[in-house]
Amino acid sequence: RWIKFEEKVEDGGERWSAPHVPALPLHSLFQLRTCLQKGTMLLDLDATSFKEIIDKALSEQPEEAELQPALRERLAALLLLQPQHQPTKSLLQLLAELGLSPCRGRKPGCPTRHPPTASSTPRTQISKTPLKEQLRNRFKKKVPPGAEAAHVAVGEVEFLEKPFAAFIRLRRGVSLGSLAEVSLPSRFLFILLGRPKVKAYHEVGRAMATLLTDELFQRVARQAEHREDLITGIEAFLDELIVLPPGKWDSSARIPPPSHLPSPRRRIAVDPLDQQPHGNGHMTATGDRASPGHPRSGEELERTGRLFGGLLRDVRRKAPWYGSDFCDALHPQCLSAVLYIYLATVTNAITFGGMLGDATANMQGVLESFLGTASAGFIFCLFSGQPLTILSSTGPVLVFERLLFSFSQDHSLDYLEFRLWIGLWVAFFGVVLVATEASHLVRYFTRFTEEGFCALISLIFIYDSLKKMLSLADAFPINWQYRLDNVTSYSCTCNLRRLFNPILSCLITLQCPPLPSIHCVSMCDPSSPPTLFLQPPATPAGLSRTQCLDRGGHLLGTSCQYVPDVTLISFLLFGGTFLFCTALKRFRSSRYFPVGVRKLVSDFAVILAILTSCAVDAVLGLETPKLLVPSELKPTNPARGWIIFPFGANPWWVCLVSAVPAVLVTILIFMDQQITAVILNRREYKLQKGAGFHLDLLCVSLLMVVTSVTGLPWYVSATVISLAHMDSLRKESATSAPGEHPEFLGIREQRLTGLAVFILTGVSVFMAPVLKHIPMPVLYGVFLHMGVTALNSIQLTDRVQLLLMPAKHQPDLAYLRHVPLRRVHLFTIIQLLCLALLWVLKSTVAAIIFPVMV
Repeated sequence: RWIKFEEKVEDGGERWSAPHVPALPLHSLFQLRTCLQKGTMLLDLDATSFKEIIDKALSEQPEEAELQPALRERLAALLLLQPQHQPTKSLLQLLAELGLSPCRGRKPGCPTRHPPTASSTPRTQISKTPLKEQLRNRFKKKVPPGAEAAHVAVGEVEFLEKPFAAFIRLRRGVSLGSLAEVSLPSRFLFILLGRPKVKAYHEVGRAMATLLTDELFQRVARQAEHREDLITGIEAFLDELIVLPPGKWDSSARIPPPSHLPSPRRRIAVDPLDQQPHGNGHMTATGDRASPGHPRSGEELERTGRLFGGLLRDVRRKAPWYGSDFCDALHPQCLSAVLYIYLATVTNAITFGGMLGDATANMQGVLESFLGTASAGFIFCLFSGQPLTILSSTGPVLVFERLLFSFSQDHSLDYLEFRLWIGLWVAFFGVVLVATEASHLVRYFTRFTEEGFCALISLIFIYDSLKKMLSLADAFPINWQYRLDNVTSYSCTCNLRRLFNPILSCLITLQCPPLPSIHCVSMCDPSSPPTLFLQPPATPAGLSRTQCLDRGGHLLGTSCQYVPDVTLISFLLFGGTFLFCTALKRFRSSRYFPVGVRKLVSDFAVILAILTSCAVDAVLGLETPKLLVPSELKPTNPARGWIIFPFGANPWWVCLVSAVPAVLVTILIFMDQQITAVILNRREYKLQKGAGFHLDLLCVSLLMVVTSVTGLPWYVSATVISLAHMDSLRKESATSAPGEHPEFLGIREQRLTGLAVFILTGVSVFMAPVLKHIPMPVLYGVFLHMGVTALNSIQLTDRVQLLLMPAKHQPDLAYLRHVPLRRVHLFTIIQLLCLALLWVLKSTVAAIIFPVMV
């Protein structure tokens, strides 16, 4: 059987082979061409049953090949017998048969099964209606919707002196009862019967089936009006044929299906030798990542020449899709995306909130980061042109905040009021950029810039996650001096005896009558007579370390500084989460379990990894650092309020001077926002609802007003989290033929996942009792996974690997066929040098000019 690739019934007739590319003898195609030239041909036949088709085919034979009436009746009776199909059985059916059949394992006395031949006589004729086995056949799930069946009947019969060949095309698809393996309308039939001839007829039948699965020949076969049109189609097929020399490969080997197939249009237009798949990522269609030309549609970035013309065009483009932006989110995949991105956003908010608090004396802290992320992200997802974008604080913004706070302290200025005026100026400049359609400059961002920026942000994610993990060794020191052999000498007790006179006192233990729970202690002083008092004994076994220190005691012993290796288990959770995320994401292309299970596991990969790591942490019970979110809605610094007033604390001229640093922040916001928007709107993602560069910039600019007035952090598009959001919403074809890889259909474009993420972020303050059970190393492992995934999605990663590969081991990439290798290496090295320069800038005080350097 064939859908896209060939499958054979294995020896023993009990299972189908793995799908493979059919390898045909060249001679079989020549024989097929002869059969079509000399045999019966009926085009656009009006018939409703298989019997009617056979009668027409036998009655309209060419005169030189016409059969005698007796042979005709005998041949018709043979063709109308019910064929025996090999049903696709489930695992339960196979196990049931294995247990019930008495003749498994070829026991002596049991007959050997053979595939049915034309000479074996089935008992029944073809039914006019589909059989129950056809209707229940699970294989129909693999058949694409709208498909039709073609039937190839070849065989060897003793009573024919000359071969009988017929090609029939019905005017419309007709259900031919129980003829097919599954119940489908049929349009084409090919029959070839003749005297025994070694494998000749079988190979001609395979050639015919292979031609009918070829999209170009299908088009010819459907439109052919004469016999010559079909012959021309075969000639065109032969023109594309590539011959493998018989001594250089094993003809019995089965060629596995390729990951990508060239489209019929490209087969017609270009030499097929140059159309091999390339690229290393699973994120793109064939050739998208290395294809020349600009990756975006020009219509979205063309200038209209009118004020706010680009913005109005964005609104008109996105308005018709607004309703579907909510309906398209009704899919289980969106639930996994919400949970995944929510945890990433919360971790990011805590990380940046903590760093902002350190940089600004808690004028902006973790709570402000939570509220700002929730409110700004919610508003952006509701009104933006690309709602798949996730807003977040970024590194350059953090550097600017640190410099601004230091400047304000040095010059006795109110930091939040100064910052308010800068934010208002940035919003004004942003609206001016939207009005003048400055976003059309995005068309000049090339792959060089996009990849450098994306690689930098991805490396920052990877570096920060590793840096956070290494810092755990300071908070939870590793016990390098602990030796298992010395365990008998280790002890730790709590000493609660304190000096009662801070100036001069002594403790003397007297010999008292033995009491079970009382020590007699005398406190002596030179100026006073001795006095006796009773004191309960120190009970190290009954007091914890914290209780002992709280009561003023101190610890005595050689193992008092021992703590469990929290750092070690934290690294295990960190690495385990990363590896588990990666493995479950790849589970979609695994060979195990049905496709529905694989898709479900892959969609919820990150959530399953987090839950598994949290369960391991809970079972071990070690005090690993946990996710701590604010539990009260009040400013981190009690000296500030929720509304920042523009006048009162600073001189009047600050509102004018603020325009100077606002220019730098405007460049920063514009570059950060638009480069991320360019990466998210690449053609390879197959987005259907269009982009909104001007609308997105307007939303970010207006949000600057909101966050500045309320003293919340400034927000811009987060590249890595946004890429992770899109990757978690990938759509693939639900049905695929055996051997065919699922087709990437695009991204599930909608607003609901982003809205849900930011709503959950806002209410996280009330979910602190639940979130406190999530270890931070697990979330750092998710960060590492996001950074590595984003880094692997760019072509730069491929070209860096080429630098380390000998030429003979390099993959067959398309650009290596057309660009000299030294040019590829030169391009890569320049890109790496620019990336290193950006990294150095980011790590110094000069990070404020980072956007200009981009």
